[in-house]
Amino acid sequence: MLTTTSFQGKLKKTKDLFIPFIVAGDPTPELTIELAVKLQEAGADILELGIPYSDPLADGPTIQRAAKRALSQGMSLIRAIQLVPQMRARGVDIPVVIFTYYNPVLQLGEERLMELLKENGAEGLLIPDLPHEESASIRDLASREGIEFISLVAPNSDARIEKIAKDASGFLYCVSTLGVTGERNKMSSEVVGFITKVKQHSRVPVAVGFGISTNEHVQWIRGHADGVIIGSRIITLLESELEDLSLGETEQMAALERFYEKVKELVR
Repeated sequence: MLTTTSFQGKLKKTKDLFIPFIVAGDPTPELTIELAVKLQEAGADILELGIPYSDPLADGPTIQRAAKRALSQGMSLIRAIQLVPQMRARGVDIPVVIFTYYNPVLQLGEERLMELLKENGAEGLLIPDLPHEESASIRDLASREGIEFISLVAPNSDARIEKIAKDASGFLYCVSTLGVTGERNKMSSEVVGFITKVKQHSRVPVAVGFGISTNEHVQWIRGHADGVIIGSRIITLLESELEDLSLGETEQMAALERFYEKVKELVR
């Protein structure tokens, strides 16, 4: 039985979760806020807000392009966290998970990061390049502050899966395939056995990410896991509207509405 995953009481369910990923500052800080609003309207249960980073470990070409656009806007870890209260002011009330690599955290300091997350109302933290075995300090800090520290497991986690799953908080990020993020034509059938193994040990929802690109993928993953995490496909949908998003208010509003309809179609 799944525990009641709290996210400070803001997560309304633990099954059939839709967790989109966008990059803070892509294409602009202001439009990141509007995208968060549209994703919530399209059914998002949790928002992953990525911090642009110039040397990413896990990001494929699509997310790298998004990070480049965001970095050109001067986005940083602190500025990204400060977008959260602006999202709240626009009506976004789903949990927000900050997705960042460890080097910016090291520069800022783990305790200062927790202070900023609390001050600005973010509910979760995910650091993909911080090994579980080296995360005890920041996991303890997060737990004390009521921040969900999201853990990842990959197909090659092997004997570590049980330990990582038992320590998981919020939800457990199940990486569907080895390699970097990006859209895939087909999901590997081996994912099912991997998800089954992870769910045997997890007390929190198991959500699957990497490669989920079509509604067929979404429906298939829903049959086996508790949630889907979609990044590159969401950013591709955004990129199809970039030209109009750079124009005036009327064109921007129309582009945001088309983005919303495309996301709804993806996860219907």
